[in-house]
Amino acid sequence: MKRTISVLGAGFSGLAAAASLAREGLDVQVIERHEQAGGRARQFTHEGFVFDMGPSWYWMPDVFEAYFQKFGKTTSDLYDLKRLDPSYQIFFPDGDVIEVPTSGEAQRALFERLEPGSGQALDRFLEDSKYKYETGMREFVYKPSHSVLEFADFRILSAMFRLQMFSSLSKEVRRLFKHPKLIQILEFPVLFLGAKPEKTPALYSMMNYADLSLGTWYPMGGMHKIVEAMVEIAREQGVRFQLGEEVKGFQFDGRRIVGVETNRSVHPTDAVVNSMDYHHLDQQILPGQFREYTPDYWDKRVMAPSSLLYYIGVDRKLTGLTHHNLFFDADFGEHAAEIYDHPAWPKDPLFYVCCPSVTDPTVAPEGKENLFILIPVAPGLEDHQEIHDAYYDLVMDRLEKRTGQDIRKHVIYKRSYAHRDFKKDYHAFKGNAYGLANTLFQTAFLKPRMKSRKVDNLWHAGQLTVPGPGVPPSLISGQVAAREVIRNQKPKV
Repeated sequence: MKRTISVLGAGFSGLAAAASLAREGLDVQVIERHEQAGGRARQFTHEGFVFDMGPSWYWMPDVFEAYFQKFGKTTSDLYDLKRLDPSYQIFFPDGDVIEVPTSGEAQRALFERLEPGSGQALDRFLEDSKYKYETGMREFVYKPSHSVLEFADFRILSAMFRLQMFSSLSKEVRRLFKHPKLIQILEFPVLFLGAKPEKTPALYSMMNYADLSLGTWYPMGGMHKIVEAMVEIAREQGVRFQLGEEVKGFQFDGRRIVGVETNRSVHPTDAVVNSMDYHHLDQQILPGQFREYTPDYWDKRVMAPSSLLYYIGVDRKLTGLTHHNLFFDADFGEHAAEIYDHPAWPKDPLFYVCCPSVTDPTVAPEGKENLFILIPVAPGLEDHQEIHDAYYDLVMDRLEKRTGQDIRKHVIYKRSYAHRDFKKDYHAFKGNAYGLANTLFQTAFLKPRMKSRKVDNLWHAGQLTVPGPGVPPSLISGQVAAREVIRNQKPKV
């Protein structure tokens, strides 16, 4: 008889776990509260506009390729992937707009133009970043991090010095570069990791290799195409989907879960992989004796930012925007302090505008534009519609001024989304958007555990456990959790 594994949640980590488990011959069911798979990467439409609800950056293409190849597929079999050039553009306070090109030669030329001699420094920086990326991917991120002993290997310990685990990204960047615009370009990729660059380990310069060397990509049709591909793969492996069912509790036999209770049914199970919000399951669903952590433990976790989002449909084509646009035309340090040091709604925020219709004509009606606007904000803030409206006007003032065109009067659809929505839709702890911060003391085995110590057949995957926040790490997290479940399975009698 096949053993039944219940995967809770159909986000990236849940889908990866489910397909990986089913490939090994297990009977897998995915239980998802929404009627659509994808979690934060769901998609919605409105009168010809197609909006990705969450992730909009496609980085680390090798992670996606490696995943699909395990099932005999490549990304090109499943969706049409385009490399963006420029990767993105940045608006600076002095009115300068810099496009970040894809080719190494053009990147070096950009750096040399701003700071003579920095082209060679960029080569050294990216060579070091490549080592961190390849070593980190090979030695660290695919580990379950149950214990520090997993890293007690001479090869890994010796690599840690070069990985710069105990030095800051800010210090490393400033050691090589002096121009403030170059510093911002190199510090930008860690903006959503959950700490200011001066508190982020220099290890994470690996993200600069992902950015500048591996490139920024886009799946035609939107990021939800990845979800559709993962669902297709899962179904081919025999995974069953229970959509529209919310987990309410569990049935236990001693220290083992034997049934998953939902708003519609009770599903017998032999093991559980939780890819829902870890805090919600730990503190709200599990009975007290089975909870992994205390409320005080959770309150002391450092969270990555939340976001105030706008999904906007415009009835005309716009000028001056590329696919990805970073508005760093405000004080970076002040906004970062309002996220991490003294959490508050920012006075003059940085923000990000995605205009996928520049690349993809299918996400907006002909002659119209699709905009996704994101303001990173501290988690745990109270939000209400008046705040959403005020920041909409602030963002639109700057967007119109910097691109030199009227936009507001051409907006024919607008929807905002923030903390309360993350809580309502995902039970997100403190309304977070990205998960747990990647600080030094929340890295690897210092993150919330993947394997429960209180429940014998419960594992966790996703952005609140290893390896961390982001789409590729979530994809990896699901695979690692599945591997650990398989390793602990005994034949069913």
